[in-house]
Amino acid sequence: MTTVSKADSVSNPYGGFAVGPSPSVDARVWPQIARVPGGMKVAVAAPVADFLFRRAVARLQVRVAMPDGEVIGAGSADAPLMTVYRPHDFAARVGDSGLIGFGEAYMAGDWDAEDLSAVLEVFARRMASLIPKSLQRLRGLYIPKPPRSERNTTKNTRSNISRHYDLSNDLFELFLDETMTYSSALFAESGNDDDSEELADSQRRKIDRLLDLAGVGEGTRVLEIGTGWGELAIRAAARGATVRSVTLSTEQQELARKRCAAAGYADRIQIDLLDYRLVDGEYDAIVSVEMIEAVGHQYWATYFETIDSLLAPGGRVALQAITMPHDRMLATRNTYTWVHKYIFPGGFLPSVRAIEEVTEQNTSLRVRERLSMGDHYARTLAQWDMRFREYRSEAEELGFDEVFARMWHFYLCYSEAGFRSGYLDVQQIVLDRRDNR
Repeated sequence: MTTVSKADSVSNPYGGFAVGPSPSVDARVWPQIARVPGGMKVAVAAPVADFLFRRAVARLQVRVAMPDGEVIGAGSADAPLMTVYRPHDFAARVGDSGLIGFGEAYMAGDWDAEDLSAVLEVFARRMASLIPKSLQRLRGLYIPKPPRSERNTTKNTRSNISRHYDLSNDLFELFLDETMTYSSALFAESGNDDDSEELADSQRRKIDRLLDLAGVGEGTRVLEIGTGWGELAIRAAARGATVRSVTLSTEQQELARKRCAAAGYADRIQIDLLDYRLVDGEYDAIVSVEMIEAVGHQYWATYFETIDSLLAPGGRVALQAITMPHDRMLATRNTYTWVHKYIFPGGFLPSVRAIEEVTEQNTSLRVRERLSMGDHYARTLAQWDMRFREYRSEAEELGFDEVFARMWHFYLCYSEAGFRSGYLDVQQIVLDRRDNR
């Protein structure tokens, strides 16, 4: 049995996050983090969760340090280290709600890691096999399903979007670059860990490539589904296009309008607080950057049917979409996750195959071109996390407490791990009508 001293397990705090001591938890704000679950279900499930966790890490290139000095895991001395401080609370949370509990245990300080992204990447690489297949068949009986209140109907969608994008423009300004672009950048060289290149330049490169793919130029009528904070609309208008952009975030609409006016394009850009399903008109180019993830799989056909109905003859569609493997998409489409609960309510990632099948079955649109750029997203997220940690005290001054900081750090590292492991990808996708060729 390998051992590690308690002193070793808590040394070298990572990125400004205290490793070991519990965060201060306001039970009024974070009731499920302040309370460790109990009851008959947890009494039965916690030992099972502990067994399954130990079984999983015994096959992974990771080290897990326990308070008594025991270290489990198949990793060598230089493998990523996860330290569990309160194993009983950790097992109770995981036993109560699976991966949701795993994330909540991190938020509560039950466990920590000096390099959180590295630890999570190890788990992400084996995500499909962490739980025995015999038990995976029972996931529908145990894992919670998405609540109907978060389904992306026209009634619910604005609330879902608001819970994330209306947190605070000031918060997003802390960790985004000057373009205020909240999606994957496109770096000059794929896979290069030297991030000396300005993130803003990489974001502009990503936007310009999408506009090129959509054929945006002088006189083009552009529809943007999902405004962000206006950078794409500004760059399209600078090419001589007229832009209609729709969003469901009041915070984004307000700042995007200000940015577009400051850039001198208020007369070329219209930004509406409007559901994509209610858009009218005809457009030569339709661009949507990482918005399909918020649509919900029940509405993918509606999303593409709407785009099809709005696209002018000869027009093109350019999407940027986060994707996941098709088999994992099918296995998880009715699962409620930590990301749903705390970050993106109502969201779900498509597979490339799903996009191709939905468009073929429901529209005249066809996928013509794709660029896979998941490694670029991993680099983008690493920069966002670095900047967020750098400005953590400023986030606290804005009213975002320590539990929120741990949640946001976990979200960014969780996402980065997904892209570094290949479990997630991001694609730039071009579609046009089948009769255009």
